[in-house]
Amino acid sequence: MWDKVAERIEEFIKKKVEEAKANGVVVGISGGVDSATVAFLSTRALGKDRVLGVIMPEKGVTPEEDIEDAVEVCRILGIDHEVVFINEIVESFISKLGSNGVALANIKPRVRMTILYFFANKRNLLVAGTGNKSELRVGYFTKYGDGGVDFLPIGDLYKTEVWELAKYLGVPERIIKKKPSARLWRGQTDEDEIGLSYKKLDSILKSIESGVPVEKIPEVAGVTKEEVERVLRLIESSRHKREMPPIAPVRALIDS
Repeated sequence: MWDKVAERIEEFIKKKVEEAKANGVVVGISGGVDSATVAFLSTRALGKDRVLGVIMPEKGVTPEEDIEDAVEVCRILGIDHEVVFINEIVESFISKLGSNGVALANIKPRVRMTILYFFANKRNLLVAGTGNKSELRVGYFTKYGDGGVDFLPIGDLYKTEVWELAKYLGVPERIIKKKPSARLWRGQTDEDEIGLSYKKLDSILKSIESGVPVEKIPEVAGVTKEEVERVLRLIESSRHKREMPPIAPVRALIDS
């Protein structure tokens, strides 16, 4: 099965690059499984000379092992890579705007998005996003940050499925087994922020997608009623992240 999934995604990557008449793709490589999987798929689809990896750590927050793992992914694939520490850029925002918890945390992925588009514009590349279906559905991404991409190769795969595809592709095991974290601050983990494990989250999301009645999801998914309610709230509150900005409808007044 995973061979067919990989082939379908690789065809998708090729098509998007061809449609845009781009030279290839740029991938923000964090040392985590999602970005590694996208880098592997992109290289298989386009060849190593058409993929650029950009590693964007933050001194004092990004563990050294993440940087090492990101560089190792680039080495294994034979792709060109750039390392850009984001500290000075983030600090320039703080010096002008001040520091605020959530607002500051969201600046970091938006800075990384800007860096990726710098390289994309400079080299005529598309930004390959690394978001998975689990995170997209509950809005676990920053609007115009890691959500600001040209296309999403693994956006139809739940996190637990990304782990399986990564194994098939040959992503290093220590990357696959690493506790998922956006590294927005020290000690931060994705599952702590979401409020439940990816295994439970995916089980709930798959039940919703399959049309299981809400009241039956706890039994079917093996979770609590409170966990289902939490996921439903996350889906609803993040709806704006998955939609284009609404436009005030005035054409009928002007054209009448």
